[in-house]
Amino acid sequence: MSEMITADLVDLDLSADTKEAAARALAERMVALGRVTDLEGFLADVAAREAQMPTGLDGGIGIPHCRSEHVTEPTLAFGRSAAGIDFGAADGPADLIFLIAAPAGADDAHLTILSSLARQLMNSEFTDALRSVGAATAAAALIRGEEPAATATTEDTEDSVAVPAAASAGTATGSPDEASGEPERPFRVVAVTSCPTGIAHTYMAAEALENAGREAGVEVVVETQGSAGFTRLDPAVIEAADGVIFAHDVPVRDKDRFAGKPTVDTGVKAAINRPGELIGEVRGKAARGEVTAAGAAGDGGAGSSSGATPVERGGGSGDGYGTKLRVWLMSGVSYMVPFVAAGGLLIALGFAIGGYEINKAPSVMDHFVWSQADSWAALLFQIGGVAFAFLVPVLAGYIAYGMADRPGLVPGFVGGSIALTINAGFLGGLAAGLISGAVVMAIQRIRIPAALRGIMPVVVIPLISSAVVGFLMFVVIGKPIASAQKAMTDWLSGLSGANAVLLGALLGLMMCFDLGGPVNKVAYAFATAGIAVTDPSDSAMKIMAAVMAAGMVPPLAMALATTVRGKLFNAAERENGKAAWVLGASFISEGAIPFAAADPLRVIPSSMVGGAVTGALSMAFGATLRAPHGGIFVVPLIGNPLLYLVAIAAGVCVTTALVLVLKGLRKPASGAAAPGTGGADPSASAPGAKQPVAA
Repeated sequence: MSEMITADLVDLDLSADTKEAAARALAERMVALGRVTDLEGFLADVAAREAQMPTGLDGGIGIPHCRSEHVTEPTLAFGRSAAGIDFGAADGPADLIFLIAAPAGADDAHLTILSSLARQLMNSEFTDALRSVGAATAAAALIRGEEPAATATTEDTEDSVAVPAAASAGTATGSPDEASGEPERPFRVVAVTSCPTGIAHTYMAAEALENAGREAGVEVVVETQGSAGFTRLDPAVIEAADGVIFAHDVPVRDKDRFAGKPTVDTGVKAAINRPGELIGEVRGKAARGEVTAAGAAGDGGAGSSSGATPVERGGGSGDGYGTKLRVWLMSGVSYMVPFVAAGGLLIALGFAIGGYEINKAPSVMDHFVWSQADSWAALLFQIGGVAFAFLVPVLAGYIAYGMADRPGLVPGFVGGSIALTINAGFLGGLAAGLISGAVVMAIQRIRIPAALRGIMPVVVIPLISSAVVGFLMFVVIGKPIASAQKAMTDWLSGLSGANAVLLGALLGLMMCFDLGGPVNKVAYAFATAGIAVTDPSDSAMKIMAAVMAAGMVPPLAMALATTVRGKLFNAAERENGKAAWVLGASFISEGAIPFAAADPLRVIPSSMVGGAVTGALSMAFGATLRAPHGGIFVVPLIGNPLLYLVAIAAGVCVTTALVLVLKGLRKPASGAAAPGTGGADPSASAPGAKQPVAA
């Protein structure tokens, strides 16, 4: 920490009487050393962070901190107040004040060092030494770790996953309590800590939980999701845990990893101030058998999504390139889908009200009559067109975001807009997003002088990456991609007869394979890309119709199956069947997920066969669709609507029949009555368990 704090940044007689005055006094020392370029701007960032959550901690500590573009290099200033200053802690004023200043583009190494300070603040020997030190030079040395008191902690602060000493050594930290019936090994807890800035509270909460775990004889392993990045806990460690603690003020990344275990979910300060209570609470939940439910599986192009973003759901650093590529592409598609749905439905409404000639209406800025339906139709159509114009830039921008986080957004959006300009379309957006992410990742690997780090994320990275991506898209690869896009469009336009039917069957299989997962998304994105133009081709509208029809089949079939032969399903599945009617009619394929999760070997193949039948029939009937979503609610906008509904009904019947036959062939569990005998529910005992199929 030698670069971060010196004696000039220490004030052992801080005379300020408010937190604002204390921050100003310490910040002025940073300005004098050239660590902060704009005092007022920096103090505004500190105040904004303080407004999110007070930075006072129990034990007389205040840690005002922020990330700011006005900071040239990571810096720490320390002040000691005799009178105490109110930073909002429950136990009163703070006498030890640490002002932490991090550049907006601080590198991981410096942020990790700052996190080590946050951990030291939970060590009473360290804080006691700071209260008694008599010279600024000695105080700075103590904070830098050059004095023994600063080394009392046993944590490895270079790793964002903190493993307590007892756990890492594989030894028990307490004897089993035979009276309470606890297992021979210590109780095991995994925890995640995170705060808005990710510099201080994240790591202090981790340290507090680990210390409390040692005192209670509990093994605690913490994943710190801070600004220095994070390393996901080993799945084996999570699997072996008896309970989970989430101490966070921002969303926990990849939260579904911890589903199915007793969980305490609270704010990060609670872990700092009362870690022992949280450990006791999670042990109590484990004793009572309280566990969290698993989240919804997948987020299809036609359905709802889980709480985490695609980047948050992304794989760890050990994943292969293919897995990472899939996550990056799904990131772009996930953010693109709402634009497709909103813009497409608005365009469809415009057509429904004003007819298909509404695309030739003048701008509503020049001609809008409140009492004319055509004016309203033109308004809806033109708003939808604007929303559709974002489709390719958003796709490219969020592919780059999935690869390089926020720095990838600017070149991604620029590259996506260029793809539209040169008529490279959907393929151009894919290429622009991947190139943008790769360029930003390459720039981030270059070692940058400390003086330039503050402007990297807001000036240097956007400037260089946009220029490189623009050059590549305009001059190098844009024309070949545009030619490939045109060739694909011409091929689709020329499909007819058996080729069109086969394409419909293939898309139907894809829509029903994973019910909202990556394969489903690929088919959906392929279809929506074709209609994301002002005047889509007839072939593109046929493809969109086939994709939506096939996506409606699985939930509608499960709803029908639970109605026709309810005894083949347990009580929960019969209840899900009632909701599946509405979900299927609304083109939400995820309505079939509960059934597929419980019995995948019967439900998924049956759904795929029904989806293929529907997709093939829709193409054979020549049904068309201009809207990218809506289910039965956009039937008036479908070409050949009656035959379209026949195609859906045929697929639903095929899937229903297959599911009922396959479920009827399985042998009932031992002691269970056969279906229809009035005995116990044949599937209630073990939903989702594999059962033998009769020969």
